[in-house]
Amino acid sequence: MGFFDFLKQPDINEGVKQYKATQGAVLLDVRTPQEYSEGHIPNSRNIPLQTINSTAEIANNKDTPLFVHCLSGARSRQATAILKQLGYTNVTNIGGIADYIGKVVQ
Repeated sequence: MGFFDFLKQPDINEGVKQYKATQGAVLLDVRTPQEYSEGHIPNSRNIPLQTINSTAEIANNKDTPLFVHCLSGARSRQATAILKQLGYTNVTNIGGIADYIGKVVQ
């Protein structure tokens, strides 16, 4: 690991590939409902960052693989930290949908 590796942003395209290859995984979009409705990755679940603390159940099992994204990667980084504090053990920040090259739905 190099000195500047901490500056690297996650690659959402690689993250979506990992999500699709992981059985039982959940793809979380932590943008606002308005942003989500303007276009989102198929099969993603919208839980805005502002409500992530009060959402009763993100997944049935705290070990469920969660792949988290937002617009640029900043909110997903925050959400990942919060989810870990809530006891989720398999949480990955995959970055921002702004860099996504796959299909989106409205």
